Amino acid sequence: MRRNSLAFHLIASAAVWCALVLSVAGWLLSTLVGDMVESNFDARLSVLLEGLVAGSEIGPDGQLEVRPQLGEPRFTQPLSGWYWQIGAPDHPLDRSSSLWDQTLPVPPAPGGRPWTGVATDQAAGPWTGPWTGDVAGPDGQSLRLLVRLITLPDRAAPLLFAIAGDRAEIAAQKRRFDRLLTLALAGLLLVLLAALLLQVRIGLAPLRRIEASLAAIRAGRARRLEGRLPAELEPLALELNALLDHGEALVERARTHVGNLAHGLKTPLAVLHNEAERTEGALAVLVARQVEQMRRLVDHYLARARAVATGSVLGARTEVLPVLRDLARTLERIHIDRHDDGALAIELACPPGLAFRGARQDLEEMLGNLLDNACKWAAHRVSVEAARDAARLLVTIDDDGPGLPAERRAEVLERGRRLDEQVPGSGLGLAIVADIALLYAGRLALEAAPSGGLRVRLDLPAALGT
Repeated sequence: MRRNSLAFHLIASAAVWCALVLSVAGWLLSTLVGDMVESNFDARLSVLLEGLVAGSEIGPDGQLEVRPQLGEPRFTQPLSGWYWQIGAPDHPLDRSSSLWDQTLPVPPAPGGRPWTGVATDQAAGPWTGPWTGDVAGPDGQSLRLLVRLITLPDRAAPLLFAIAGDRAEIAAQKRRFDRLLTLALAGLLLVLLAALLLQVRIGLAPLRRIEASLAAIRAGRARRLEGRLPAELEPLALELNALLDHGEALVERARTHVGNLAHGLKTPLAVLHNEAERTEGALAVLVARQVEQMRRLVDHYLARARAVATGSVLGARTEVLPVLRDLARTLERIHIDRHDDGALAIELACPPGLAFRGARQDLEEMLGNLLDNACKWAAHRVSVEAARDAARLLVTIDDDGPGLPAERRAEVLERGRRLDEQVPGSGLGLAIVADIALLYAGRLALEAAPSGGLRVRLDLPAALGT
């Protein structure tokens, strides 16, 4: 998935929003559960304080007697983090064994007043509710402290009851919940991302079908966009099909004009040539020479114009093997009388299904010129091998003729250059092949054949698929 793709932007934006929403939800859940854990801890302290009050009484001698009913062994373990204390903050009457020789750091009463005489302070009014807060413990622990003034029977002055628990339990429960919440939200985010990925892939599947259809049109396997598409993409398919039809109509019109131009020019040129042949004199020779040159130029540029028109049509596709077979059959008959000791053999090596991404007449023009040239110069045999390399069609033609020196191979590709004036031809064949190949982003190359003759390599675009 590329960073500039539509799928990446959809998934990335959705992932950011999902992560943001889940983060806010996780923070709210963590805060709510944290408050609930602290409330439960305070309720537990309140229950323990009530047990401490229930186990306290004033003896016959007026002294405080404490028999706590707490059920918590940590009140007897020194500096365990769980403590209770009865009496004034600076002079406790009794305390838990876990305090050892320490006292609980009880802060002032609400409003900053001292605990002594709070319940009887008429100016400030009686204080009735308990107080809960956080303080530092004797061993450096962070304690949750619950303080309450209680008046016991047979005692006029109230006593300060204080009980404290280690906040480490609250922190541990919060951490455990936060860890589980983080894992759950991370898993939920992954599930959401997987669902988003699946949704995006399903949602963009019609675009991939359009891409495949366009590739099939370009490769020549189809002519139009077919198949049902979502309502949002149907206008796009209709416009693309209309564009393809319009382009094909323009090319057909151009091809018709090219044909009309060919017929319109060849007839006057033929008349001029015939008249020049029947007339003697320098003027007749000059006219015949110029007419022949014009015929060559017309043939050359008409071939180029036809190649430009057919090469621009999407979907053009031509099987190579049938074209080679037809050309070989025709050329063997044409050149049979030129060999005294036997017929010319044209050997073909081409796999079935190999196709050229272009018009049939252009492939026939290129291969026909190359094979005709090889047959003219071959002694007995011409071999043709066609193959596909990635997206390219490679055609190699070898003959067993005299060959061509390396310094002359570039010359014969020039328009009108001929290898030998004794051999029939206009000298335009190889130049036309090179021009048509160039219009298809191809290339024509001349090399030495292993048999000593000439090897011609033609590189053209291949039609992929079947």
